[in-house]
Amino acid sequence: MSRVPAEGVHRPAWAEISRSALAHNIAVVREVLGPTQVCAVVKANGYGHGAVLAARAMIEGGADSLAVAIIDEGIELRDAGINEAILLLSEIPAETIRAALEAELTLTVGSLEGARAAASVASELGGKHKVHLKIDTGMLRQGVAPREALRAARILNDCAALELEGIFTHFSVADGESDEDRAFTTRQIEVFNRVRLELRTNHIEPPLVHLANSAGVFGHPSSHATLARPGLVLYGYLPSAWLGDVLAHHAVTLRPALSLRAQVVATRRAEVGDRPSYGRRREVETPSTIATVPFGYADGYPRRLFDAGAQVLINAKRYPLAGMVTMDQLLINCGDDEVHVGDDVVLLGTSGDESITAEDWAAWGTTVTWEILCGIGARVPRVLVE
Repeated sequence: MSRVPAEGVHRPAWAEISRSALAHNIAVVREVLGPTQVCAVVKANGYGHGAVLAARAMIEGGADSLAVAIIDEGIELRDAGINEAILLLSEIPAETIRAALEAELTLTVGSLEGARAAASVASELGGKHKVHLKIDTGMLRQGVAPREALRAARILNDCAALELEGIFTHFSVADGESDEDRAFTTRQIEVFNRVRLELRTNHIEPPLVHLANSAGVFGHPSSHATLARPGLVLYGYLPSAWLGDVLAHHAVTLRPALSLRAQVVATRRAEVGDRPSYGRRREVETPSTIATVPFGYADGYPRRLFDAGAQVLINAKRYPLAGMVTMDQLLINCGDDEVHVGDDVVLLGTSGDESITAEDWAAWGTTVTWEILCGIGARVPRVLVE
């Protein structure tokens, strides 16, 4: 078993996670959802915020339960003393079911084979183990086909060692603003509701029903059901800008929970024509101070941000990169401004009247906000702040 990657606690670069921002975002989601329960998704190291830290803050902030993608993520939370319900969002290999049940994780079943395997392992272990049935309503990734849902539900429902606690599906374009995307999401809801009706007709009615991801929470009220599984919005970002209309209607805003901070560790003076960093990609046009910041692509700062014209904040002022992003460091062109070792650097977050968001990074890097947040390296220390 490999060791957990070391955190860089002895260098001046870190991530700050705002407890109050996470709690605020949960409150916003609850405002929109009403009585619907909140299952906070903390997979992928808590969307880059730190799994244990984020999970604890989510529960303290009012989340009813948690969700992860893989068994190891759930076990990590259990080892940290987190006792709330933890849902595995996908069906897992049969040979790993015992480990999941022994960790008291809630299984997801998405196939007839998975239902049989879950029933077999649960019966061997004894006791009562919770399971949710996932229905594939059009994403074509995981989940039992609607025509097989009743058979799978019966297998689970008839097993004395299992409790069929929930039924759910996952949206593929709920964040889409086009008529086609909206229509597809509506069809997913309709297919799911037909499955629910079939199960109910056969006296199978799990208490937890969930469809809504972050986009569903804000863009599709008919998907709220008894439980929702928000992810990105809990960390302070919308999946799509058009969903901001819902926030405006409720007179609320989201607050990004994560900021990336560092300090200048070196300065050098560059003359006209000098070309800092690997590849000598960018020529210095005027005599300038080049500041070295201890954060690189190994920490989650994508190389492609250099060509896109990315900026950082030093002492509350914007500065461009002076050269290509390296594995461990950034070089910043500070012009003729006075910058010193130890000066504050903000890579993501707010400094004075200036802000840089994960959405800015995503725009610079032609990607999505999820990838930016989840890409923050394991060696970056996460520090919980109020």
